[in-house]
Amino acid sequence: MNTFVHRYELDTSRPTVRSAARDAATRALLPAVVGWLVLIGVGFLIVGPLDDYPEGNAVEQWFADHRTPTMNTVSEWVGHLGMTEVVIGVTALTVAILWWRTRQWWFAVVPALAVSLQSLLFITSSALVGRERPDVEKLDEAPPTSSFPSGHTGASTALWLTMAMLAQRIENQVLRTVVTVVCTAIPFAVGISRIYRGMHGPLDVVFGILNGVLCLVVAWWYLRRDTSKARVS
Repeated sequence: MNTFVHRYELDTSRPTVRSAARDAATRALLPAVVGWLVLIGVGFLIVGPLDDYPEGNAVEQWFADHRTPTMNTVSEWVGHLGMTEVVIGVTALTVAILWWRTRQWWFAVVPALAVSLQSLLFITSSALVGRERPDVEKLDEAPPTSSFPSGHTGASTALWLTMAMLAQRIENQVLRTVVTVVCTAIPFAVGISRIYRGMHGPLDVVFGILNGVLCLVVAWWYLRRDTSKARVS
């Protein structure tokens, strides 16, 4: 048994709101700040000394040159899985269902914490770095945020990898495997769709994924849990 994945099952003790808030600040927010500093540093490196990483232009242009009507439609629908409205809606529904099924508010807030931290890191770092979007025809209207990091990719990573973690509670092995694989694949599909549609370059997507992974990990870890007596199998 993976004690990190199942930590909220191994220790179901009820924390106080105050202790949970303190843990969130020290175990989630502070590590996220460190990640934010790294994100900012990489972003400034890309737009500065790396001269906006021109090597990525070939990848962006390749996708633009190989567009088809079918893939245009597919990429549009895949990209919806990382849209703000969809991410917020699925997150809110997940929190509500978790709270209802487990009666553990301290566990139910994990998806919201992961998505919220990702959004905070993405919006602030994007505003500071200000990287221009790829110089190819764009299939979507460009939002006011800049290209680095990819917000769609980061949001989908934080949300759908959290869903993959939650799927480990499914008892049926086949269903658990299918749900895990699908949820894990979604962020990568969203990232590729964003490159395909001319909205982001490869590095934007890579660091969008890393941003989402970081926020998932610290959100899942935010609350102190005692797993010392757990048997690892």
